[in-house]
Amino acid sequence: MTSLLKKLERIFTAATFAEAGEYDTAREILNEEKRKQKVDRISPTLQPRKELRAPGIKR
Repeated sequence: MTSLLKKLERIFTAATFAEAGEYDTAREILNEEKRKQKVDRISPTLQPRKELRAPGIKR
């Protein structure tokens, strides 16, 4: 939810600058959003999940 609010804040701020004729500043504000995302989201310390089936059930 917080990221949505921050995104809307950037959009409205950029719109305000664009209305005032500061088009370059508005573009810079909108381009701040483009950032490098984390690629490696899997932690090497994670344990495999335990089996969730009831004991004794064969497949």
